[in-house]
Amino acid sequence: MSTPHVVVVMGVAGTGKTTIGPLLAAGLGVPYAEGDDFHPAANIAKMSAGTPLEDSDRWPWLDAIGQWAHGRAGLGGVVSSSALKRAYRDRLRAEAPGAVFLHLTGDRALIEARMAERKGHFMPTALLDSQFATLQPLQEDEAGVSVDVSGTPEEITQRAVAALRRLGN
Repeated sequence: MSTPHVVVVMGVAGTGKTTIGPLLAAGLGVPYAEGDDFHPAANIAKMSAGTPLEDSDRWPWLDAIGQWAHGRAGLGGVVSSSALKRAYRDRLRAEAPGAVFLHLTGDRALIEARMAERKGHFMPTALLDSQFATLQPLQEDEAGVSVDVSGTPEEITQRAVAALRRLGN
């Protein structure tokens, strides 16, 4: 990618957004922002208790991520956000029209196994089914690419960088 885009690393919990995001940012030479850091405390408490968020919980979170992405327009950046529904991605694009999406995809069993290995994360594996039920993959008219999460973080990042370069400017 020859122009500095803002890349939103999206996908269900456990796909590696927090691992791949910083590696991707380093590879592109741009800053990384952790999407979970934009959640208000009430959202984290709700998810920690095993309760899925409702759209009304997500709007302020998505707006905050979108504002960060807007501030990086023309400079580039990488930010993570589950962005599971088209409406969520549309909300992010409303704030940051030039954002492109990197959808981390994978087999449910692999993702659940990775989630089970995580330590100290607020998202329980019990919410994985609701994540997959909510997921609306990228559509043809959305700027972005999908990358499978099998392999090492470095292999996934290499595939992501290559796919984003193919996406063009």
